[in-house]
Amino acid sequence: MDSADAIATYLAMLEHERRLSEHTLRGYTHELSELRALAKDRPLQTLTAADIRGAVVRAHAAGLSSRSIAHRLSAWRAFYRWLAERVEMPANPVATVRAPKREKTLPKALSVDDAMALMDAPQSGSPEALRDHAMLELFYSSGLRLAELVGLDVYFVDTREHRSAGWLDLVHEEVTVLGKGNRRRSVPVGRKAIEALRAWIDVRGDFVRLDPHALFLSVRGNRMSPGVVRERVKRLALQAGIPSNVHPHVLRHSFATHVLQSSGDLRAVQELLGHASITATQVYTSLDFQHLARVYDSAHPRAKKRD
Repeated sequence: MDSADAIATYLAMLEHERRLSEHTLRGYTHELSELRALAKDRPLQTLTAADIRGAVVRAHAAGLSSRSIAHRLSAWRAFYRWLAERVEMPANPVATVRAPKREKTLPKALSVDDAMALMDAPQSGSPEALRDHAMLELFYSSGLRLAELVGLDVYFVDTREHRSAGWLDLVHEEVTVLGKGNRRRSVPVGRKAIEALRAWIDVRGDFVRLDPHALFLSVRGNRMSPGVVRERVKRLALQAGIPSNVHPHVLRHSFATHVLQSSGDLRAVQELLGHASITATQVYTSLDFQHLARVYDSAHPRAKKRD
């Protein structure tokens, strides 16, 4: 098969057999179009490790991040594993190629004061304001990913037409979500978030048109899209006078950091965040050390700076 047919067949398999999300499929489509551009008129199976390394060097020089390059190589590597089962190839050209080493960066988190200022900012009382406030409180209360929040239903549904991926349980004050790797978890919802959610649900019926199940609805009656939620969070933070760029993942990081600072229980934070490995959660220990270092610098008599 030629390059275009091979890529189209592979993407169809990802969509219909692997049932990847639309967002993930867009990523694969983009990365495989880059692979085809790299090959130009050559069959994809004739590319070598040297070709792939050259592409990595050029992408890095053009400013593509190590993380993005690693994602690209992962997509290419998976495609070549699939292709090797269908055409004769000397080797997977991506097998031995690695992305440039990533600099370790700590996730951003709001201070407790900024988080409180955002949650307690004055509201207009409109239905949209009640919805937005409930989203903010739930992000910070439960540390949800953006996709997990927009995927929530107002309660669990399991019918021929619809089965909930995630849902709210007001009685038990928790949300159940389907996270990365199709791992399901239940997370407690705090008192303030429950109050905000109840206030939103009281007026949510006025928004129900196209999607009767979604917890968070747009004024048109659709399930809230990730892009709109991201924009709303940023706007509300600016209105609250928080100068940093606040997005849903900042609220997730803030949740994790503040819980760890208060409890010191890394395993509990891992479970709450839905991390498969404790390694992913350990980055928050660095953030917690920064907090402890600031306390030490301000409190220890031999660490205080003299005026």
